[in-house]
Amino acid sequence: MSDELATLDATAQADLVARGELSPVELVDAAIERLERLNPQLNAVIHPALERARAHAASPELPRGPFRGVPFLMKDIGGDEKGQPYHAGMEFLKRADWHSREDSYLTRKVVGAGLVSLGRSNTPELALLPTTEPAAYGPTRNPWSLEHSAGGSSGGAAAAVAAGIVSAAHASDGGGSIRGPASMCGLVGLKPTRARCSFGPTLGERWNGFSCEFALTRSVRDAAGLLDAMAGAMPGDPYAAAPPERAFTQELGRDPGRLRVGFTKQAPRNIAVEEDCAAAVDETARLLEELGHEVCESHPEALDEDALVGSYLKVVASNVARSLAAAEERVGRKVGDGEVEPLTAFLAETGRGISAPELLAVLEYVHGFGRRMSAWFEGGFDLLLTPTQAKPPLRLGTLYSTPEEPLRAFLLAAPYGVFTLPMNLTGQPAISLPLHRSREGLPVGAQLVAAYGREDLLLRLAAQLERARPWAHLRPPLFG
Repeated sequence: MSDELATLDATAQADLVARGELSPVELVDAAIERLERLNPQLNAVIHPALERARAHAASPELPRGPFRGVPFLMKDIGGDEKGQPYHAGMEFLKRADWHSREDSYLTRKVVGAGLVSLGRSNTPELALLPTTEPAAYGPTRNPWSLEHSAGGSSGGAAAAVAAGIVSAAHASDGGGSIRGPASMCGLVGLKPTRARCSFGPTLGERWNGFSCEFALTRSVRDAAGLLDAMAGAMPGDPYAAAPPERAFTQELGRDPGRLRVGFTKQAPRNIAVEEDCAAAVDETARLLEELGHEVCESHPEALDEDALVGSYLKVVASNVARSLAAAEERVGRKVGDGEVEPLTAFLAETGRGISAPELLAVLEYVHGFGRRMSAWFEGGFDLLLTPTQAKPPLRLGTLYSTPEEPLRAFLLAAPYGVFTLPMNLTGQPAISLPLHRSREGLPVGAQLVAAYGREDLLLRLAAQLERARPWAHLRPPLFG
């Protein structure tokens, strides 16, 4: 039964509970069996909370939400769970055995939807890299190939969902951390519009609006259903995305109409796009044409701006400096030698050297960049199609830094964020879909980007593509 349940998405699992064919406890026990069997090979879940999950599933107070009883995971950055470990990939917080003091608003919505957390998933230190290999907890392996990365920073979540441990898992995206792992693990990775989901009550925003929280799923309908459950302004949010016209699940059967889609296979700054990733765009473009959409080679000129990456780096460095200071405030002592990785230490030191006027100038550029990007969409295009990443899944051990070369991993990571990172600056929604396989048989995603606030359009088209070229039957060797 456990293996059969592993093939079902969250919507189908919830339907079994709603019809009385399975209890929440049976769903959770089956997921726990898969976790205990598969996680030793994957290292996807680093803080299992299995007895807590069983008790929650058995409780008469389990909310009767749309995903009642469905097993889930929370990423170990963001999504605070009261009383549970929160280490954000950091040796410093691990040594302090830090536990969250309250639930985040997002966690409350997850619980209210009826989802049952089995624990917390692995992430690189402070979510800084497109691979999940923190010194504090070790690498997460890709269920398609254990020698390869599951991506980052939501790599633990992606590995667990791809392997069938859970059907969906909490994830976040500050430069591609939902879409990249989705591409590498053959999943649906929706990055919502900026401020679609709340960071409260402890934060108003993260990374000056670059970051967002949501989930990784195996189906488009799960992405829509979870967005309905997790989105929406909460008390005290400094700003919020405008509410949709209708529930996101209501978009799934709607005809997207004949869309005008621009595409590009060329990455800026002379970053090479490998053949497998370019092929993902070609295949998706052909499929879109077969479905009746107008497809032409075009992209916003703003994507080619040289200042984009430097601006991103200054914002991230400033926020890393603040993140370390906040961690020190929680623990009550300074970070010691060896308690953060070389990249983190370098970025924090860089961030401390950025003045307030300099950071504000960078944010002015970022806002201008967003306006220049939006002009392309206002000029007659509905969507932009790109590779999700410029390279297929990387082997573990490829991205690392040393005290002598602290930026090494960050610089080598460029191909894995070149197409995703700009949408974090603009706040636009984007989705990676598992529409291609590399010559090695590994997943390679295609990214679709919509104008600000248009998840509805992305979900309509993604559902159409999923119907035309289903992927539910494509499962990794390590599954279920």
